[in-house]
Amino acid sequence: MTLDTRVPAAPGAVLPPVPVRRRSPRPAAAVVVGAPMALTVALGLWGVRRQNTLWGDEVVTRQLARRDLSQIWHTAQHVDLVHALYYAVMHGVFGLFGDGLTALRLPSVLAMSVAAGGVGLLALRLAGPRAALWTGLVFPVLPQVQKYAQEGRSYAMVCALVAWATYVLVAGVRHRGRWRWAVYGSLMLLACLLHEFAVLALVAHGVTLAVSRVPRPVARAWGVAAAGVVAALVPLAVLSAGQSEQVSWIDGPVRPRYFLVVAVVGLACARTALGTRGPVRLPALALPILVLPGLLLLIASPFKPLFVDRYVLCADIGVALLLGAWLDRFHRRSSRTAWIAVVAVLAALVPPSIALRTPQSRSNDATAVGAAVREAGRPGDGLLYLSGRHRVLTGADPGDTRFLTDLALARDPVASGTLTGVEFPAREIAARMLEFDRIVAVRAADAHASADPRERAKTATLRRRAAADAE
Repeated sequence: MTLDTRVPAAPGAVLPPVPVRRRSPRPAAAVVVGAPMALTVALGLWGVRRQNTLWGDEVVTRQLARRDLSQIWHTAQHVDLVHALYYAVMHGVFGLFGDGLTALRLPSVLAMSVAAGGVGLLALRLAGPRAALWTGLVFPVLPQVQKYAQEGRSYAMVCALVAWATYVLVAGVRHRGRWRWAVYGSLMLLACLLHEFAVLALVAHGVTLAVSRVPRPVARAWGVAAAGVVAALVPLAVLSAGQSEQVSWIDGPVRPRYFLVVAVVGLACARTALGTRGPVRLPALALPILVLPGLLLLIASPFKPLFVDRYVLCADIGVALLLGAWLDRFHRRSSRTAWIAVVAVLAALVPPSIALRTPQSRSNDATAVGAAVREAGRPGDGLLYLSGRHRVLTGADPGDTRFLTDLALARDPVASGTLTGVEFPAREIAARMLEFDRIVAVRAADAHASADPRERAKTATLRRRAAADAE
């Protein structure tokens, strides 16, 4: 038997308030951030080695990141300045973990998972917890997100920085602390230093604030931050403009199919009343970042072809936000139909997801090219690249060309501070070609005739030799 020893309160006594346990929102912020990050990592690690193959741009990453920082800087003064910071980051990664395929691509996997967490948190602020969870789970399964999460290039890192800068932007509209705008400016500047075209997201942010009619102090604070980003970026833009040869390969027809598809999907979702609240509405944020960066590059294409889907990867942030909010609204109306639709879409995404993890998913297979050269060549044979910029296509494994003589190469890439080395004059290349009985020639399938005297000398000498052998 127990006795109740509680004493009744005296008249007029004030009892301490009983703490009330507040129910946390469902799903909590930890869920809408953690679940998308976990899914992105799982998808990123699935087939991350891509059957042990590399494509040309990843070969460049590996070769540049293997150089020391002074050599990276020396190279950046001649070529590929826009990626110099990324190569420096990867140099540090290689120093810690080696330069294997997993080390090459794992930073992108982790960066894209950080982007997914930022997108989920952004949707939580704009549309509530359920829409945030939908958004965070949509983002990792988007085909372009899966693709560049497994690529040894800077695009996943840029996407992550833009996603979190966008979150800080939205938070800064409501809470006007100066430090928030300093963080916003720092994130956007870092994104732009990793790749200049991240500045297009800055334009989208400006349109969002204009459409949202934010208070003048907020617009002024953003303007100061944006001006700081642009001012710091100008020297890089001016210097890299002198290296425009780096994007000379973008000379074919523009292929914006994926961009147009996600833009149409996003616009269709935006037509639905999404029920968002706050100083910045979800469509006002998502549509500009979805449409504007790609649209600006497409507008510039008749004058200077620049549109490549990976340059506007931030568009996936916008379409994920719109799709997530739409799915939340659709689920409220008919949960069973919504789940059936989700399962159907996921089933439809399985074949392209598998295809993205094959060598054929990239524009070339440098590993296969190197293997073909190794199989065709014999020790002492000559090796000729048509054109010289295709030298990177056999760079996946130095052993593929170890016993062959590069007939046109005067100075190797490291010594010359270039990506593909410096070649002999045209007359000397032709003379060296005549000294070899067998020559293994490397030529890209989509290569066009070049006006460069060196390339013309290579082609003409090969034809003369073929005609002589036929007689």
